[in-house]
Amino acid sequence: MRVGAAALAGGIFGAVATLCFFLAFGTDYWLVASDNCGAYTLPTQTTLTGEKDANGTEIQLEVSPQSLTLHHEGFFWRCVFQVEPTTHAVLATLFTNQPESKVCIHGYLFPLPVALGPVPHPSYDATAVFRGFWTLLIILGLVSALTGGFLLVCGVPFISHKLYKLGGAFLIAAACLFLFLLLLYVLWMEVVDVKPYVLQERGEACPNAKVSVLYGLSFMVAAAGVPLELVSGLIFMMVGRALRASK
Repeated sequence: MRVGAAALAGGIFGAVATLCFFLAFGTDYWLVASDNCGAYTLPTQTTLTGEKDANGTEIQLEVSPQSLTLHHEGFFWRCVFQVEPTTHAVLATLFTNQPESKVCIHGYLFPLPVALGPVPHPSYDATAVFRGFWTLLIILGLVSALTGGFLLVCGVPFISHKLYKLGGAFLIAAACLFLFLLLLYVLWMEVVDVKPYVLQERGEACPNAKVSVLYGLSFMVAAAGVPLELVSGLIFMMVGRALRASK
C-alpha cells in the first residue's frame, strides 16, 4: 500500500513537472523587455502577424513617442508590439492582451543573441556561442522527462524494480538539465548586457534608450517544474529499491 501511494504521488509530481517543461518550451515568454527607442523593423519572410508593404520586403512597427515597444521571446518566436507607457510588461504579454499589430519572427536558438541581417553582423555578440548549449539542454531535458515517464508507465504493475529505478534516474537527469539551462539563462540575463540585444539594429539610433528587462512567465514555469521533477525521480528511485527489497 505504501509503495503504491508513493508511486502515485511520484507520478503526479512527474506529470505536473513535465507539463511545466513543455509549457516553458512551447511558450515565448522567457524574456520580457520594453524600450522607448522608436520604430521597429522586421523581415516579412518570418512574420507571424502584420501586413506586408508594397514590395513585400519588410514590415515596420511604428511606435509613437508616447508609447513603448514591448518584446517577448522564447524558443520559437521573437515578438514586438506597441503598448502604453503605463502598461505592465508581464500582464501585456498574456494571451488575452495580444494586439493585432504584434509582429513576430522565428527565434530558433534563443535565448542568447541572434543578430538579424548579414553575418558577420556589427551587433554580433561573442556569447552567442552558448545559445547552442541552451538549445541542446532544453531538448535533452524534454527527451529525458518523456523517456522516464514512458519507463514508469511500463513499470506500473510493479513487475520490475529496474524500470522504476531507471525511470527515476531519467527524471532526475531531466531536472538537472533544466536546472542547468535556467542557470545559463540567468547568467546571460545578469552578466551579459542585454540592452544591445533588445535594441538590435536600432541601438545606434538610440544610444540613450531606456530598456527594461524582466524574467517572463515561461522562465518561472520552468523553474517551478525543476523541484517537482527532482522529487518525482527520487520517489521512483526509492520505490524501485523497495520493490527489490520485497522480492
